This record gives sequence, C-alpha cells and structure tokens, in this order.
Amino acid sequence: MGLTVLEIGVGNPATPDVTEKVEFLIDSGAVYSVVPTPILQKLGISPLAEETFRLADGSKIVRKKGGAVFRYGDRVGVSDVIFGEEGDSMLLGTLTLEALGLSLDPLRRELKPLPMILAVLGSSGR
Repeated sequence: MGLTVLEIGVGNPATPDVTEKVEFLIDSGAVYSVVPTPILQKLGISPLAEETFRLADGSKIVRKKGGAVFRYGDRVGVSDVIFGEEGDSMLLGTLTLEALGLSLDPLRRELKPLPMILAVLGSSGR
C-alpha cells in the first residue's frame, strides 16, 4: 500500500495568518494530527490537556494536546493537535482532514472533497 504525504500550513488560532509548513503522512486510521513540539512552541500554541494513547505493541504513552489552525490551499480548519516528541511520526489524522473538508480515498490514496452536510429544522432552510 502506498503512502500519502501532504505539506500543510500549521498555525496558532490566535494568529491564523502565521503558519509553518509541515510535511505530514496522512493516516486515515489516526484520529489526531501530530506536530513536533518545537514547531507548536514556536507558533505559541500551548497544550490544553494530556491524552493517553495505546501503541500497536499494547504499551501506553501520554502526549500533550492543544488546538491549531491547518491550511491547505484555500481550505482552512481548526483541529486538535498532539505535541509530538522525539521518535513520533508527523501524522495528519481524520479530525484535521474533516476540519479541512477533505477525505482520503483509501484505494487511490488521493484527497477528495468531503460532502458538507448541514442539518436544518423545517423545510425553509432557516
């Protein structure tokens, strides 16, 4: 199976026009995106919580979690981000893909626009 890699801008929600380009491995099995801690610190993004993750070998690790702006072309989204530590892969997870209005076609390994659906009450659309 091939890998899908994408360069995306990452920024602080407080200053969304200032971004750092990061090359991510798109992992449709990952929920969260992982960005190296030094990049997030440089952008002034602070951790808000900690999350425990289970690895493939059954062991557990704890990582800090915050929020970041992600930019890809004219698409902009805000998503949770994990503060990556040494040895962690830079992953783009499904929450970030969805925030950008994108999905990964698992067979073609290509990004496709995500159908945006909004539920409204009544038939008038208001």
